[in-house]
Order: sequence, then C-alpha cells, then structure tokens
Amino acid sequence: MAIEIERKFLVTDDSYCEQAFQCDRIVQGYLCREKGNSVRVRIRGNIGFLTIKGPSLDGGLSRYEWEKEISLQEAEELLRLCGDACIDKCRYLVKNGKHTWEIDKFYGHNEGLVVAEIELESENEAFEKPSFIGEEVTGQARYYNSHLTRFPYKDWK
Repeated sequence: MAIEIERKFLVTDDSYCEQAFQCDRIVQGYLCREKGNSVRVRIRGNIGFLTIKGPSLDGGLSRYEWEKEISLQEAEELLRLCGDACIDKCRYLVKNGKHTWEIDKFYGHNEGLVVAEIELESENEAFEKPSFIGEEVTGQARYYNSHLTRFPYKDWK
C-alpha cells in the first residue's frame, strides 16, 4: 500500500515563480468523494491520470494514494463526468534543500489561492522552508482540492 506523507502551507509571495524549474497546467475533477475517499481524474500537461486516495490519517499528514497514468483522451472523457466542478491550476516545482516543493496557483473559482506542498519520507523528516512559505494548513479540509470543487475559495470571504 502506497502511503503519501505531505505537509501543506499557504504561500506569502510570488518569489516561487522565479525559483521554479518547471510549471505545468493542471485540470482535475472528482468522480467520487465519500467518507474521506476520493477518485480523481487529472490532466497535467498532455498526460492523464486516475488517482484513488483514502481518508487522511495522522491529522491530515498522510493518506493512502494509488495513481495510474491514462491516455489524454480517457482523461478528457472522464473529466466531462465531473461537470463544472473542476480545479484549474498551475503547478510550479521548486527545489529547496533535498526536497522539491509543489506550489499550486489556482484559477477560476479558486483564484487568489496559492498553496505549497512538500512530500516527505516520514512524518518527522526535517526540511528547509523557502522564504515564500507561510502558515501551515496541513489537515485543514477546506484546502483539499476535492473540497475546493464544492466550496471554492471565492466563497470563503
């Protein structure tokens, strides 16, 4: 079983843009969300993915994740089942120390939200924070992408 361990933070400024070594547009939707489980379809660049995630463990720090690459055509067809409730974002990759940070800048109904994630080998693994990292929001469900499709950032204020 593949367990994903990650921490999530808000981003304080756009200096990550200059530090990024890669940036991909991502569109994703959710085919199922129930009792903490989710089935997600995603297009990242020109590649499709189908991902199954289990409920969050350890206060949102870890969860089961299974992912399979699918064709772009399959992903486009599955995204149609998600209707208008899709996430649209750019993902920037920033190397800092021995880790790579993923910074998601959201568009559409989630415009203005920028979140950074770091995947870890263990829950207690030390890591360096880049200067643009702000408040930790690990385990706060409202920052989960699956939650943002139903309760977008634009409606929080």
